[in-house]
Amino acid sequence: MFPLNQWYVAGFAWELKDRPLARKLLNYPIVMFRTEDGGVAALEDRCCHRAVPLSCGTLEGSGIRCGYHGLLFGAAGQCLEIPGQVKIPGKAKVQAFPAEIRNEVIWIWFGAEQGDAPSVPPPAVAAHENPRYTWKGGVFHYDAPYQLIHDNLLDLSHVGYLHGRTIGGNAKVHMEAPTTVSGEGDHVRVVRHMTGSLPPATYSAAWPFKGRIDRWQEIDFLLTHLQIFTGAVDVGTDSLANPERGGFHMRGFHGITPETDTTSHYFWTMASSAHPDQPDNAEVVYQQTALTFEEDRVLIEAQYRNMCEYGAGPMVDIHVDSGPNRARRIVAAHTAVQAG
Repeated sequence: MFPLNQWYVAGFAWELKDRPLARKLLNYPIVMFRTEDGGVAALEDRCCHRAVPLSCGTLEGSGIRCGYHGLLFGAAGQCLEIPGQVKIPGKAKVQAFPAEIRNEVIWIWFGAEQGDAPSVPPPAVAAHENPRYTWKGGVFHYDAPYQLIHDNLLDLSHVGYLHGRTIGGNAKVHMEAPTTVSGEGDHVRVVRHMTGSLPPATYSAAWPFKGRIDRWQEIDFLLTHLQIFTGAVDVGTDSLANPERGGFHMRGFHGITPETDTTSHYFWTMASSAHPDQPDNAEVVYQQTALTFEEDRVLIEAQYRNMCEYGAGPMVDIHVDSGPNRARRIVAAHTAVQAG
């Protein structure tokens, strides 16, 4: 079971082109397309006539036409036309999911009951509209459960070992970084500081640091996504407690959406700042970030294969597991309530 009555990331606005976009989300096959007003529609990917995927059809101004017998469905799921037949049966409709685009992210509301309306607007990704930043993103598919990705993102102590070519750095410094874990309700916040450290490869490629740096990692977890603020300033030049601090900023958005019980979608963007002496660093940051996340994907899939191989044996927690464990308790509390 997955937490319901939540907005989940389903994709990005730039993916909505002249053909249907099909994805399985939370075990639901869903088809998405642009509406005439520039928004997004999300329907079950199954024609009510003969169960052919609607994603095999074509898009028209008013909706999506099934590629088998030509039934046309509107954004609300109702059948608008049956070629060769005047009367449209009342049952000729498919399930529609509430969907919105905000800051170029496609969000779909999954209610506890079919037809439940959203109780809150979709989350904002402020970095996407901040003129200080340039951003770009992508999509990964994981052959692993979504909570393993949560674990990975809430524990950045691993980057010194796994990401030595990009955002890593001294592994010992990462493991010993002072860390604060807090939170309220469905929110978990992890803050880590690494002062006086050497800049990793990605930072050096994107920003003209003078030597050692004061580095931060601020992770904010919510049930369906995380926003991670990382970066650095030249050592001693600004307070890491200053919300308006300068230096090199990387603001990551991470939409972690289950595909099935054992597979996941990872929708990500990275927004970064640029130094006047290195104004064209956006593509470097994007490429380095994509490489980093691919390293995560390979390792997490290997982790899950090993878990399947060895079975549900005991695992020992260490000091870096506080954030991931708190997030797992939040998810478990939601699914327990849903289970009754």
